Amino acid sequence: MKKASYFFLIISSFLLSSCSVYNFTGTGKIDAKTYQVNFFQNNAELIEPGIDRTFTLTLQELIQGQTNLQLVKNGADLTYEGEITDYRISPMTATANQQASQNRLKIRINVRFTNKKKEADDFEKNFEFYYDYPASQQLTGATKDAAIKEIFERITQDIFNESLAKW
Repeated sequence: MKKASYFFLIISSFLLSSCSVYNFTGTGKIDAKTYQVNFFQNNAELIEPGIDRTFTLTLQELIQGQTNLQLVKNGADLTYEGEITDYRISPMTATANQQASQNRLKIRINVRFTNKKKEADDFEKNFEFYYDYPASQQLTGATKDAAIKEIFERITQDIFNESLAKW
């Protein structure tokens, strides 16, 4: 019994000491205290009203929810800026009758990330994701909202991972 308690104590100390470098959001140690997300202008050929604001708020909320960083308007340690460069709907798979059976909404966003505390982390990169839906369905209303939400959740998580989690 005594050996088991020593073993448990040793294992526990290793597990607890390793948590000092890694936290439950996966970010590791962040030296920054503040962040700002500038408005992501929609520069895509096909303009979808409101997605610029939706994307900007989605990115702000993700960082707010997964870090202890404080959102500020100017002079932040971490700055996210960029633009929506592509919003495209295209046919994906065809039926035997040469008609589309599935369509794809794809959104691409160019992101410039600046870290005042560690300039080696700065980057400019495109992030994109897509949503497939049946060609018999129109991309309107709830379908469009669900598609944009899913795409933005994936893109913002990818941006978070690239800038803070280093995955």
